Amino acid sequence: MDVLVKQATWEAEGVLSLVLVDPDGAELPTWTPGAHLDLHLGDRLRQYSLCGDPADRGRYRVAVLHAKESRGGSAYVHERLRPGQTVRIDGPRNHFTLEPSPRYLFVAGGIGITPILPMVRQVAAEGRDWRLVYGGRGRRSMAFHEELAGYGDRVEIVPQDERGLLDLDALLGTPGPDTLVYCCGPEPLLAAVEARCAAWPPGSLRLERFAAKPQDFGPDAPFEVVCQRSDVTVRVDPGVSIVDALEETDIWLSSACREGICGTCETRVIDGTPDHRDSLLSEEERAAGKVMLPCVSRALTKRLVLDL
Repeated sequence: MDVLVKQATWEAEGVLSLVLVDPDGAELPTWTPGAHLDLHLGDRLRQYSLCGDPADRGRYRVAVLHAKESRGGSAYVHERLRPGQTVRIDGPRNHFTLEPSPRYLFVAGGIGITPILPMVRQVAAEGRDWRLVYGGRGRRSMAFHEELAGYGDRVEIVPQDERGLLDLDALLGTPGPDTLVYCCGPEPLLAAVEARCAAWPPGSLRLERFAAKPQDFGPDAPFEVVCQRSDVTVRVDPGVSIVDALEETDIWLSSACREGICGTCETRVIDGTPDHRDSLLSEEERAAGKVMLPCVSRALTKRLVLDL
């Protein structure tokens, strides 16, 4: 659908938020904390977390960091999108859902605060036990820290230029009873949090990545994909993704990021064993082998049967 850019606001140094509304004033589709939108930015498709209020059906809010190593998406938002213009969106979609828990620990780094913000709003409104630790280079670059100040000492702001890096050993060194940890931010933070949560009970950690996780895979082997509903079998050669191989036979599978981070192409596995190479599915989902992200993942068996 097309939405109107109603408002653009500087939330921090290099961080611009956009308020998006229906051009005719209609209500927008519902969403839950952790959801993101796909924005069509010229010939690019980029994912941005919703950071507004899910109860407000009249508007969406996203916040975009003008990344120095931008692949074009953030530059487009900062340099070309202005109030009064329209932009096409897909979604909302949510692969970072807020699960019920007696208590929560939120860890955010930089622009990673965006999906965490509506989570904090919800658990605070529900009277849950929670804490947020939010790190960034400096206060001037940390979006929404003034908005978060209203939660008092449940929120700890840690600007690196004032206090150094987050003390993850103190924060995560001892597993918290009945606690879910939600973390979003740059890859070094996510990797450090993952390492420290390895001693926590399985399923305690939820991560949201803005870029694919660095991973080292062995050489690719060819395999076959059987599309059960289409009654088509496709050979997937080394160096070719399942999505690309399917497109060669006119089977089109929606895939927004092609990096294994957005979940748009998630597909049910009927038979065979996936070689999971995404940065989205949980360890439990990978072990179950019932779904996969064919934009990056491959097969450990010679044949995969997919619900396509």
